Amino acid sequence: MGQDTVLKMNGIVKRYPGVIALNNIKVEFKRGEVHALLGENGAGKSTLIKVLSGAIENDEGTIEIDGEQYEKMTPLISRTHGIEVIYQEYNLVPGLTVAENICLGKQMHGLVNKKDMVNFTEELFRKNHIDINPRKYVKELSTAQQQLVEISKAISKDAKIIVMDEPTAQLSMSEVETLYTIIQDLKKKGTTVIYISHRLEELFAVTDRITILRDGEYIDTVNTKETTRDQLITLMVGRELNDSYPVRNCVQDEVVLKVDDISGYDSSHISFELHKGEILGFAGLVGAGRTELMRTIYGADKKLGGRVYINNKEVKIHSPEDAIKAGMGLIPEDRKSQGCFLNNTIEWNISIGNIRELTTNRIVNKKKIRKQAEKYEEMLSIKTPSLTQKVGNLSGGNQQKVVLAKVLAANTDIIIFDEPTRGIDIGARHEIYTMMSQLVEQGKSILMVSSDMEELIGMSDRIIILSEGKMSGMLNKNEFRQEKIMNFASPK
Repeated sequence: MGQDTVLKMNGIVKRYPGVIALNNIKVEFKRGEVHALLGENGAGKSTLIKVLSGAIENDEGTIEIDGEQYEKMTPLISRTHGIEVIYQEYNLVPGLTVAENICLGKQMHGLVNKKDMVNFTEELFRKNHIDINPRKYVKELSTAQQQLVEISKAISKDAKIIVMDEPTAQLSMSEVETLYTIIQDLKKKGTTVIYISHRLEELFAVTDRITILRDGEYIDTVNTKETTRDQLITLMVGRELNDSYPVRNCVQDEVVLKVDDISGYDSSHISFELHKGEILGFAGLVGAGRTELMRTIYGADKKLGGRVYINNKEVKIHSPEDAIKAGMGLIPEDRKSQGCFLNNTIEWNISIGNIRELTTNRIVNKKKIRKQAEKYEEMLSIKTPSLTQKVGNLSGGNQQKVVLAKVLAANTDIIIFDEPTRGIDIGARHEIYTMMSQLVEQGKSILMVSSDMEELIGMSDRIIILSEGKMSGMLNKNEFRQEKIMNFASPK
């Protein structure tokens, strides 16, 4: 790893009305290193990257790249110096092919035709061990494949500095390994990678140094090999988080949900029982059918066969409305597009699940709505200056709390959590785990889909494993082993 400094951000300040998003941030990045930015949601990571890319202007401070100093960055200056940012929101053109997206805006020798683009992309993918058809349209790709295309596009521009914002959020385990290989190749070429992730195990696997931000302030920069997980957490949240996964013992014999031989478009002949006070985890590789199974049970996707029983009574669930009436709630994987209405207020989002109970003669009772919202704001510790705040302005963790509040307000006893902590920082994650534990202690029951192996093992009372749309195994708590879970999850 080269030791010379390629980028300095010195005294960076960014103010918004009533908020200092960045306060005198000083950080240096070395050539050929993988340097993580770590912090809770709202710590200032994304703002700092936007300043670097020229997407927003800093109010104070300077940025020095290869010895050239700038008081303000612009997108043009940033690109000229070889800075590429891969945001969580992809910047691909759905109606173009993979090859066309890769080559879009790229300077290539001579007249460029589709065959040249395909050949260029095939060679790029071959070097980076990526198996995607360059002729496919981007709109036909999975989210994970789109992420790999975004990464490949940045690499193809011979970038000097590549920023990766939560790059593994949608990737399978094998795709994560591919990404790690790509990053190691970039290091060898002297490319600097700025890596943003809430998954601490990733930071230890791939980074050289870690800079911690908290509430817009610079806290520290540490060598990855010389620190520990607990030390990082303490630096990040300003306090120790003991017992990452709360200890519980509240599972009862009573069966609250029985799924009998359920089949959907992406799942077939699956049966299981959920007990009162239980967190039943669902493991599996990407494409195993976990989310699809939950959507089928919930009535969001069509059930092709099988029966569902709640409290020993068969229930006909043909829609989410039927599920809610039966006492079942869903917190979806994609909370931004499926779980809440980002442009509406917190109190409006919480009330939408039981709006009929909050109306009289078709007139909305605003006092009831406000009282209900205040109840869940306190219960779930939703951090907001006002309940009239738009949900889109909240952090990921607080958005998740609003979705949970909406589900609880609808008087649900069975709650489906699909990837409950995806994209959520470690502090908010701990709060979510605590709330889930409190819910089951109160007698509610949870179905939890998670791609985070540590989370599955730490939070579940039992784990059901799916493979290729079928149930391939079930483990009790004393049997939890990553190797066992992966063995059941792998296609036979």
